[in-house]
Amino acid sequence: MESSYAVPVKPPPQGAPARARRLYRAVGDTLPGLVVAAVLALPATWLGTLVPTVGGPVLGLVVGVGAGVLLRRVPATAAVERLRPGFAMAARKVLQASIVVLGTGLPLSEVLRVGAGSLPVMLGTLAVALSGAWFVGRLLGIHPEARLLIGVGTGICGASAIAAVTSVVKAAEARVAYAMGTIFTFNIAAVLLYPSLGHLLGLSQQAFGLWSGTAVNDTSSVVAAAYAYGTPAGAYAVVVKLTRSLMIVPICVVLQVWQSRRRRANRWETHDGGTAWRAFPLFIVGFLAASATATVGVIPGSWHPALSTAGTFMITTSLAGIGLSLNPSQIRAAGPRPLLLGAALWAGVGATSLGLQALTGRL
Repeated sequence: MESSYAVPVKPPPQGAPARARRLYRAVGDTLPGLVVAAVLALPATWLGTLVPTVGGPVLGLVVGVGAGVLLRRVPATAAVERLRPGFAMAARKVLQASIVVLGTGLPLSEVLRVGAGSLPVMLGTLAVALSGAWFVGRLLGIHPEARLLIGVGTGICGASAIAAVTSVVKAAEARVAYAMGTIFTFNIAAVLLYPSLGHLLGLSQQAFGLWSGTAVNDTSSVVAAAYAYGTPAGAYAVVVKLTRSLMIVPICVVLQVWQSRRRRANRWETHDGGTAWRAFPLFIVGFLAASATATVGVIPGSWHPALSTAGTFMITTSLAGIGLSLNPSQIRAAGPRPLLLGAALWAGVGATSLGLQALTGRL
């Protein structure tokens, strides 16, 4: 039986192979909604350049939510429903592809440039973010998926980490949305408060770069806060932030292995030998391959700005798709608890970063 969301398209030739016919129908099902998400990503991306502290991806989510509210009021409900497979494609597959593209700008060699001295701070703040998300989120009664998304968003790299983990755990759109909202709130707070706090504490340029690179969420906010403190602080913070972003890979691998084992234990999937490999997210392999090509210099340096722009646009398209699929009442139902969790993690990670710098003699 064909999907009720199918978009009428000209059928493929009768002699075409069955796989080609299925692909043709899939394109017809997903292309309209995917185009809508990409079109909405265009103004969000432009607005993101005007307000880099917020960034295009977060604005893509906001624009998508607004457009979704308007679409639900369209009388031709069936026509709107036909767009949903494309929204889902943007939310999942485009998001995964964006992580691969962004890998081209993250050479593995950057880890060596940062130096072993910064690793204790990065690992310590990540541990505080993840453990704090679990325990504090549990005390607040927050759903485990939301705890995980807010934890990785705080501990690794904001929207990009939430996007990557969402691709693995298939989190509900509402939880993605209020995790993004929480991360956005404390990005703004960091940009406004961190430079003043750094001067009040008398931090050196390198110390502030390490602090902002390990304790601020999104890359755009790290850049805004660190360069407001000084150019040396900004340059060092960017390297720290890129290295911190690599933590996405082991986190996603661990989550995927854990999910696969849990499914097998609950008989959600068969026990044949190929199950674990088929379940492994290929976008992680693609990310590592793209990062490796950047390390060995296969990709010309002149391509990096365009690839970075393309990757960010793809994430913005994906978040627009999530927003289009979202019912705002689901966000309202979450209440203030995600923000309370975000506040606790934000304060805890910032304090941990400074404390570990003091312990390792980097202040």
